[in-house]
Amino acid sequence: MILKEKKLINAKAPMAIAGQKQEQDVAFYLRRAFKNHEQVFVINDFQFSHNDETAQIDHLIVYPYGFVLIESKSITGEVKVNQHGEWSRSFNQKWSGIPSPIKQVELQQKLLKEYLHEHRAAILPKLFGIRQQSFGLRRWSAICAISSNAIIERKAMPKEVSEQIVKSEFIADKLIEIMNIKHKLVSALTLDTRPDFSPVELQSITDFLLQNYASTNYPEDKPKPEVTVEQAQPESFKTSSILKCKNCESSEHITPQYGRYGYFIHCSKCDTNTSMKMACPKCSSSTTKVNKRKNTYTLNCSACSHSVQVF
Repeated sequence: MILKEKKLINAKAPMAIAGQKQEQDVAFYLRRAFKNHEQVFVINDFQFSHNDETAQIDHLIVYPYGFVLIESKSITGEVKVNQHGEWSRSFNQKWSGIPSPIKQVELQQKLLKEYLHEHRAAILPKLFGIRQQSFGLRRWSAICAISSNAIIERKAMPKEVSEQIVKSEFIADKLIEIMNIKHKLVSALTLDTRPDFSPVELQSITDFLLQNYASTNYPEDKPKPEVTVEQAQPESFKTSSILKCKNCESSEHITPQYGRYGYFIHCSKCDTNTSMKMACPKCSSSTTKVNKRKNTYTLNCSACSHSVQVF
């Protein structure tokens, strides 16, 4: 499921244009592979701040067993990595060293892990008063997706580095291998003992990430107000009464609930359930998702980034 699309910028410099094209290519393959997957959540172009540090993750994957961070890298020509993990590339038949994208995404991963751990009390529910889950035992993977026209010299490359580098068109195959999501029956028969997040916990994690991204994503020329986990809300939130029972059209006898297919309202007047998910009221796109923060339910559109409070 695609929770956030890649946000396009007005790039002018050749390197910026190439970088954005590479991120778009990876986002395209992720959308084709996982847009209808109920257990895989894709957040493109995710930015967050923690401990006076800011990180921008090109593509973040959240799934029942953990997280995958993807760094997109536009590279033409040949790529080499020596035994010390140092990268070099050829351009116009000349070789030069470049920063390691693997090290970059690993730094982002460390900060994200700290960020989620600090806010675990607000994200993960308790069972009988005891918090059952955390983020440290989950699988954390970091990979680099490079341009499809690059030549990767893997012969002398350290094996662990080679396993973290993939061309764009193979990104979905690599993720399927890493996530190893099995059917519930197969998992039971094969005694899959990996700790996993429940659907409710996955919903809570992705809600937290999206809503806190929206609350801090202000233009650079505007001051960023101080926010807390409890106060964070998207700037574009607006109170709305657009939710009505699909049967009797009542908006006075409805209560919010959560089920197998997401958030919905239950009408006590006629005992009917109505999904909260609807087309975006601004651009009419169907690529919307309902997120919950405390008692607030918000419809977020990945096509135009519009957010509206629906309950």
